[in-house]
Amino acid sequence: MIQVSNVTKKFGDFIALDDLNMHVEKGAIYGLVGPNGAGKSTIIRHLCGVYKQDAGQVLIDGQPVYENQAIKSRYAVIPDDVFFFTQANTLDMMKFYKNMYPRFDEALFKKIMDCFPAINPKKMVRSLSKGMQKQVAFMLSIAARPELMILDEPVDGLDPVMRRQIWSLIMSDVAENGLTVLVSSHNLRELEDVCDHVGIMNNGKILIERSLDELQTSITKIQIAFEGDMPKLPDDITVLKKISNGRVHTLIVKGEPRAAEQAIGQMNPLLMDVLPLTLEEIFIYELGGENYAVKDIIF
Repeated sequence: MIQVSNVTKKFGDFIALDDLNMHVEKGAIYGLVGPNGAGKSTIIRHLCGVYKQDAGQVLIDGQPVYENQAIKSRYAVIPDDVFFFTQANTLDMMKFYKNMYPRFDEALFKKIMDCFPAINPKKMVRSLSKGMQKQVAFMLSIAARPELMILDEPVDGLDPVMRRQIWSLIMSDVAENGLTVLVSSHNLRELEDVCDHVGIMNNGKILIERSLDELQTSITKIQIAFEGDMPKLPDDITVLKKISNGRVHTLIVKGEPRAAEQAIGQMNPLLMDVLPLTLEEIFIYELGGENYAVKDIIF
């Protein structure tokens, strides 16, 4: 659905995107994660057609995005700071979206409105709280029946119940209609629950782009203890981090977990537990290899 190939974008001497490549398959929920300043918002603005790249290609469904109204009518965007017309209420915005999106489903919109009873559809949207404005944006975007949704910090400012409700609506659309979702967020624990693919970005590049299952099996946390001092590990075990607390050692190991488990098992440890890492831990240790300053995690 999305194909970004060798995209470079400069602002003066600053390189915001550096030969970036990214691919999002149709029907996927793709989480784009990275530290502040990594370039996430910049690539999103390219996908929205706001910026034109200096080099490379930005394609959605095989078509270039910049100044392409036909392709833009097929996807919806919810930025971190949503915009509404000054005097418009929710019903006014519905009419605007209905004119913008040929597949806009007014019956679906009214059905979704029932899920958000706190919102008065006749009240000016910009007078609502930030959380309620986000809710209105989701109501409009989902009812537009897009093929692709691009979300930048989508549920920031929403309470946990409303966050769950919105993700439920989005994931239902993915399951029933093949909606593709690209979501950028700092809430990695939440992304772990909804995403099936992840791209880790830093310094204007995608460092890693894999399915979440593959990513979680490529880095493992192994807790081991020995009767005496810990012996030297085999050279083919790549340890990203080691934390020792008495006889108990916690290793963050990169590579095939079964191979590391078998190799360490032959060293006769008193105990050994092999644990999957969370997306947040993977993010920290992958960027740790990129000299990104992070604090130790308390296990």
